Amino acid sequence: MSTSAHEHVELNKDERQDKLHVRTLLLVAGIVLLALNLRACITAVGPLVPAIRATTGLSNVLAGLLTALPLLAFGAISPLAPRLARRWGMEAMLLASLVGLSAGILLRSLPSPGLLFLGTALLGAAIAISNVLLPALIKRDFPRRIGLMTGIYSTLLGVSGALADGVSIPLAQGARLGWAGSLGFWALPAALTALIWLPLLRAQTRPEAAQASGMPGRRLWRSPLAWQVTFFMGLQSLAFYIVVAWFPVIFQSKGLSPSTAGWMLSLVQFVGVLGSFLTPLLAARMRSQRVLIAAVVLLSLAAYVGILSSANSLILLWCVLLGLALGAYLSLALLFFILRTPDTRAASELSGMAQSIGYLLAATGPLLFGWLHDLSHDWTVSLLALCGITLVLLAVGMGAGRNKVVVLDIRKE
Repeated sequence: MSTSAHEHVELNKDERQDKLHVRTLLLVAGIVLLALNLRACITAVGPLVPAIRATTGLSNVLAGLLTALPLLAFGAISPLAPRLARRWGMEAMLLASLVGLSAGILLRSLPSPGLLFLGTALLGAAIAISNVLLPALIKRDFPRRIGLMTGIYSTLLGVSGALADGVSIPLAQGARLGWAGSLGFWALPAALTALIWLPLLRAQTRPEAAQASGMPGRRLWRSPLAWQVTFFMGLQSLAFYIVVAWFPVIFQSKGLSPSTAGWMLSLVQFVGVLGSFLTPLLAARMRSQRVLIAAVVLLSLAAYVGILSSANSLILLWCVLLGLALGAYLSLALLFFILRTPDTRAASELSGMAQSIGYLLAATGPLLFGWLHDLSHDWTVSLLALCGITLVLLAVGMGAGRNKVVVLDIRKE
């Protein structure tokens, strides 16, 4: 080969490396910004419910449905996401989910109860697609940085959720946007994030083009390991939504003021950010995550027992332990979609299955927890039931944490 030809080959190689480097940077930025959009528009609703009810005349039942609707959309749409990604590509579907998210946020901010529910359902469906596909995308493009990228992703979910919870009222009252403007504000970051994903469409690859397990969805649904991951996802989500819905009320019943009880919940969520970030870094280095799961379960059980006790002076400690546990649970659930599957397609299929059933299960948690309180007129029975659920979470976690992957021949699991 001549010197000029050799230099031309080297130049082409350098150009390809530069393009790959730019795409990686864009992809990291896209994942970071997308994660920041996946919880804010949901948690922003809670503080605004009284204002929404006062303006629209919604009953308590319909107000409850408004907060549960995204979870129901997660359950309904999650199984469809892997199929859509195989047909159109992951980058294209993630971009579509951002467009749908922006549209849903804008719809629900219009002065109509019907559009409020329609927009909420649309944004829930859009988030479901991103929820399912992001773990698969991390497995495909960051195979050597799975722990770090999952930690960043799950951490930003917590950060954005806590941030939106805190700024909803200031946006509505301080910035004089009203509840509709406060909800509509979150369309802006969603639309800006969509612009980041546009250049990624040029070099998108479909999961099965590079690697495919060949495992049909129905085979996955007969896998014991897949069901263990699914129930781990569902039970940890159920515990989280119970804490968010009812623990401020429990804290008030123990003598805390409404404001202090709200700050205790904020503490749980902010400490959860630390648990979400550190846990995948540890878990990705382990062949089996069973010991880590046992440790996290002990943290949450200690928190529940502490809250059950009369040791109110230690409420800060119980909230810290609970926050660490809930953050760790979420990141482990997301990590299992990656660690327990052999390739990208299987990861997206397992993510779809686990999030579909998991979020439908989670939607029942606050209702059942409150029902037990109504029956017993005390929080003890409800909290004991939550301890029992945590023990079931330990049992399925011991299965999900094994050093195994979902395979074609289920008998080998």
